[in-house]
Amino acid sequence: MRYQTQRLAYPYFVVALLLFPLQVLVGLWLAANYFITMPQGLVDVFPFATARAIHTNLLVLWLLLGFMGATFYVIPEETGRELAWPRLAVIQLALLAGTGVSAVVGFLFGWTQGRPLLEIPLPLDLVVVAAALMFLGNVAMTAIRARRWTATQGALLGGLTFLALLYLFGIPFYQNAAIDWYYWWFVIHLWVEGAWELIVAALTAFMLMKITGVDRRVVEKWLYVELGVFLFTGVAGTGHHYYWLGTPAYWLWVGGIFSALEPLPIVLMVVDTFRFVRESRAPLQPRLTWIYIVGGVLLHLVGAGLFGFAHTLPQINYYTHGSQVTVSHGHLAFFGAYVLLNLTFMYFALPRLRSLPGGAYDQRAGHWGFWLMSAGVVGMSLAFAVGGVLQTYLERVGGQPYMIAAQPIRFWIFVAFVHGLVVLAGATVAVVHLLRLRAPVPPPATERAAGATVAVA
Repeated sequence: MRYQTQRLAYPYFVVALLLFPLQVLVGLWLAANYFITMPQGLVDVFPFATARAIHTNLLVLWLLLGFMGATFYVIPEETGRELAWPRLAVIQLALLAGTGVSAVVGFLFGWTQGRPLLEIPLPLDLVVVAAALMFLGNVAMTAIRARRWTATQGALLGGLTFLALLYLFGIPFYQNAAIDWYYWWFVIHLWVEGAWELIVAALTAFMLMKITGVDRRVVEKWLYVELGVFLFTGVAGTGHHYYWLGTPAYWLWVGGIFSALEPLPIVLMVVDTFRFVRESRAPLQPRLTWIYIVGGVLLHLVGAGLFGFAHTLPQINYYTHGSQVTVSHGHLAFFGAYVLLNLTFMYFALPRLRSLPGGAYDQRAGHWGFWLMSAGVVGMSLAFAVGGVLQTYLERVGGQPYMIAAQPIRFWIFVAFVHGLVVLAGATVAVVHLLRLRAPVPPPATERAAGATVAVA
């Protein structure tokens, strides 16, 4: 670690990691509501809508904190200088953490705007905007003072700036419900399939360059492709959300086809890096980081690309819109694209932030965390998909009322719940492992002596 202000990433990572298992735990409570009839008194105190708001907003908050921490780690190295205003980064973290606590407590007392993912009230919106301006000003001033620009740095700053600007469109209410939901989808879609994709591409490029030594030009050419894909497919892909808003029919085809192409540049970036590593015969170390990178790319491609393409085609979306099929796609896409990216960067950065010798650490628990989480999310998404197809047939083809159709899918939501327990176990293992990273235990003296004898022989 070359710059002291890179250490500012550490508290961001810690807060994000503490929120991650809490978000999963609330998600389990939501799933339980589908197959258990909760006592009315409990429902009155903690309604489903409140739990859903907490679950989704915790997701957004911990992912954003992870992105911001990663940015504070990357920018000093990319610009070649210390962060411009370190104290401002600490104030920003306090504001965002305080906003998260206030929002969760406020939801419990009905203090909400009611729109999914954008529920927090106007006063908290203004605090978030202030924190975002602090963040962007800090990062931009660092780059301006350094007078050194790279494609990785530009893609990261561009994605974060676009993310912050989009948030402004979700603050006001519009009297016409169709227009209000139009802007809601505009914000949510271009967050997930636009700004966040650029951030993922930039952070992935930075890690690949650092852990493989691959030429910057090899990696950054795919960043330019990602930027082009974002401009030409991410924006057009918003149309797959417009099915029920009265927009022209051609948007359905444009949105359904183009939005599935966005993960491809990241896949090609990793494939090209693998080719470089194979030709240079460099070892894939540390192995755990590579497992997270490859696992994230594959699940990103399947969840966002394959599941997204299949689910958003107009002929299919006509039936599946708003069903558990949407939940299946959303969970796998978010996990592969953003959850694993955050955890990957933490496994890359935390050994350096904690000054472990050679950046080496005991990886065993990390492997358990990865495979438990991945197997759990894949199983959960498949269970949601089966339940969603059944729900779609009963409701949209058979014409059954929602509550009648909900009975047969209870079993599949229970299966999803069981897999969710596996996800919680994996998340807990990974979080504890990350927070307690330590150098690997050296082998006993007898083993070292035996190894030396073999080497001499």
